[in-house]
Amino acid sequence: MGKLVWTSIFIAALSAFFGERLINLRKRALASREVVNNHLPNCVLLKNIDHGSEDITILGNGLAFISTGIKYPGMPPSDAPGRILVVDMNDSRLKPVELRMPRNFDLDSFNPHGISVYIDPSDDSIYLFVISHPEHKSQVELFKFVEDDYSLVHLKTIKHELLYSLNDIVAVGVDSFYATNDHYYTSEFLKGVVEPFLYQPWSNAVYYSPEEVKVVSEGYYFANGINISPDKRYIYLADIFDHNVHVLERKEDNSLIPIKSVAIGTLGDNIEVDPETGDLWLGCHPNGWKLFMFDPNDPPGSEVIRIQNIHSDQPVVTQVYADDGHVIMGASVAAPYGGKLLIGTVFHKALCCDLK
Repeated sequence: MGKLVWTSIFIAALSAFFGERLINLRKRALASREVVNNHLPNCVLLKNIDHGSEDITILGNGLAFISTGIKYPGMPPSDAPGRILVVDMNDSRLKPVELRMPRNFDLDSFNPHGISVYIDPSDDSIYLFVISHPEHKSQVELFKFVEDDYSLVHLKTIKHELLYSLNDIVAVGVDSFYATNDHYYTSEFLKGVVEPFLYQPWSNAVYYSPEEVKVVSEGYYFANGINISPDKRYIYLADIFDHNVHVLERKEDNSLIPIKSVAIGTLGDNIEVDPETGDLWLGCHPNGWKLFMFDPNDPPGSEVIRIQNIHSDQPVVTQVYADDGHVIMGASVAAPYGGKLLIGTVFHKALCCDLK
């Protein structure tokens, strides 16, 4: 056959490959799904949060920590600074207060993503772990929270070659944690274009301590939210593109053993765990295609999923809230407290509703 024929065959094969990959990606992103509104009563948008509330975690006393201002590839551009806010859920005003950062901390490059809080049982000190992406790299900033004046004391910056594409984090000690790497590559082009098309289970979870850093679980398409059970025996991990939440058992050496996975039928982002009931709450993207291909005229919706009795033979998966994007776009986290539900987003606002 001539050169022209071979070229035509190659182009046809390449087109077929990309076409199949695009169809597969749209399927994984639930691109054809339309959201039916399922609203909760008495919902109010929090004031002065307009550039995301990507992760939220609430202390037992009702103080909710919120990360805001993330710059992330594929999201609408923003010049809003990265900040950590606190909202007192016991105060009916629900007024976000920006935490005062230390003077020697580089705020210009602060790009906060997933967060976690650890309370030292020996003295009740509160440690805040924040994933940050300066210049789209990955590192963890460790702070000590001073409640008297709502300030943060910066303790250290944690970097490691195994912490290369961090998404979410759960602290298990004053300087130890589990975290997810949501991609395999570090190049923005490879992460944002090549990797989604190839769609391979290359992402993982890592354990970090000053003594040891290791990959403890792998084989995920997009490892996202991570959290821990109230008894500290299990780790929960959301694979956003596989529409599952995985249950992993902790071992004495901090390795993780897969136990089961629970299908949630949506793109699960961050996970919060009710300390009393053990229920899992997830902020979710009901149609990820609209999130990745953002169009303000056809906004990405939001969804909140609760998983009850996750360790039983028949976990109960319930849609608690859904919106088509006209109230709140791109839900990434949902945290319950005192009969209320605080819903955060990747790049939009934050919403607080009454639970039925």
